[in-house]
Amino acid sequence: MPQDSSHHRSPPPSQQPRPARETGPHRVVVIVDENSNPFELGCTTEVFGLRRPEIGRALYDFRLCSPEPSTLMRDGFFTLTGVAGLEAADASDTLIVPNRPDVDVPRRPAVLDSIRRAHARGARLVGLCSGAFTLAEAGVLDGRRATAHWQWADSFRARFPAVRLEENVLFVDDGDILTAAGSAAALDLGLHIVHRDHGADAANAVSRRLVFAAHRDGGQQQFIERPVPDLPDESLAPVLAWAQEHLEMPLTVSDLAARAAVSPATLHRRFRAQLGTTPLAWLTRERLALACRLIERGATQVDAVARRSGLGTAANLRALMRRERGLTPSAYRQRFGPGTR
Repeated sequence: MPQDSSHHRSPPPSQQPRPARETGPHRVVVIVDENSNPFELGCTTEVFGLRRPEIGRALYDFRLCSPEPSTLMRDGFFTLTGVAGLEAADASDTLIVPNRPDVDVPRRPAVLDSIRRAHARGARLVGLCSGAFTLAEAGVLDGRRATAHWQWADSFRARFPAVRLEENVLFVDDGDILTAAGSAAALDLGLHIVHRDHGADAANAVSRRLVFAAHRDGGQQQFIERPVPDLPDESLAPVLAWAQEHLEMPLTVSDLAARAAVSPATLHRRFRAQLGTTPLAWLTRERLALACRLIERGATQVDAVARRSGLGTAANLRALMRRERGLTPSAYRQRFGPGTR
């Protein structure tokens, strides 16, 4: 099992994305190629392409492009037409590359050239599921961290030994190149990108509309096939909901265990099995997320934010924000505070 934060570390400040262009929102372009997966295409459209009246502003300028006027999607489910040509990729701020199940079939040279040009001019690159193969084939992942679906980990490692593959995580953020492990992990990574670009409130708003957790703990190991035991309902949902309403209190693992009417040892086992993390790590993450929301909404006193989020001291808050967000509280306020978006 990976470390608790291995799949959602933020990049250092030097690798944080540039602000949106003055001429409009950040432009996200998805390349769709022959045999691309419809699911990931739907995920990118849901996260980056929909209007957000609940937020009150456009988050992204989203468009699709393809190297051919007519693109047959995976297994011939349908044919995609009416999208821009591949030249649209040259205007992207973030370029999402094609993924498809036939990972051993070479990508079109024109697609690979588009990826190389985007990388050379500083665009952010995103590979979803087998999209990591596309990025690696373009040569932009050598020496970089990345992930791919666990089913293809051995094949990926054999073909691209220069890439630092992290196979037990949901996604990897390596600054200007981000990769997601599998189909549903496209949503995890998409929400992470929204959080990175627009802050916690925007990411939470998108996740609520998707009815999908803004952050899932654990890694790919929890999704590898294994027998399903016949167990009574042991859902953590009630105790998690209760804890989220009482984060400012000095909650302990014993408090959570008492609320769930189990022993601390049993609570630990359930957290590991259901969330892939520990109760204390989960509490810390939730408190940090609350602190970020408070800063985004205008709180300026670091001591007060630490107190209201249950993190205790300003020093503890600063240390956690540096470790998990790559930013100090003041830098986070400058980027995501009121009036900055």
